[in-house]
Amino acid sequence: MPRKTMLITGASSGIGAATARLAASDHDLALHFNANWDGIEEVAAECRAQGARVTTHRADLADPDCVPVLFEEFDAEHGRLDALVNNAGVVDEAARVADFTPDRVARMVAINLTSPMLVAGAAVRRMGEGGAIVNVSSAAAKHGSAGQYVDYAATKGGLEVFSKGLAQEVAAQGIRVNAVRPGIIATPIHGKGGQPDRVDRLGPTVPMGREGSAEEVARAILWLLSDHASYVTDTVLDVSGGR
Repeated sequence: MPRKTMLITGASSGIGAATARLAASDHDLALHFNANWDGIEEVAAECRAQGARVTTHRADLADPDCVPVLFEEFDAEHGRLDALVNNAGVVDEAARVADFTPDRVARMVAINLTSPMLVAGAAVRRMGEGGAIVNVSSAAAKHGSAGQYVDYAATKGGLEVFSKGLAQEVAAQGIRVNAVRPGIIATPIHGKGGQPDRVDRLGPTVPMGREGSAEEVARAILWLLSDHASYVTDTVLDVSGGR
């Protein structure tokens, strides 16, 4: 059976890296990253060791002009696209809305909302029947993240609405679009948000009594992309331990 091709944005660490590692046994991979050269090379090497053909692509998704360049590189290396994991995202340090700056909000919207829209649009143009997209949202979209990351939560809420609209738009083409909504997951994003102890603090408050792992989110993503979910579209799947 021919290997399918998957594009993962934000693949150098966390959920993106875990998804790449789990997908490598039966997918060829185009792995996007921005600045983490060491991380992407490590992930790529692990995936190649499983037999995957892997290409890596650097792009700063804060700049919308980088999206066409990313796909020009993809086309030169792969051609057809079967699956997209729209995972790249950014959070800033915890702050109240009254203290937000225009630069902070603009960067958050550009990376977390504008770029996934543009990436998904470019992906759809390269997909045929059976194509699938998973957008990585956050439980912040449900809870609001008051006093911490309301801007992040708002972009993820927007991403969920975008997922719904795109799913309905491309269903007749045989392309499925879903989202996952991770909760308290042990990934580097918490440190980038100025709270490296956040998982340790909040994990025990989750109904299941612990934080989740990047691999657990990745397995949900891969299920949504797989033929096992062939009648699932326009869905947001919580991966949050009941939180």
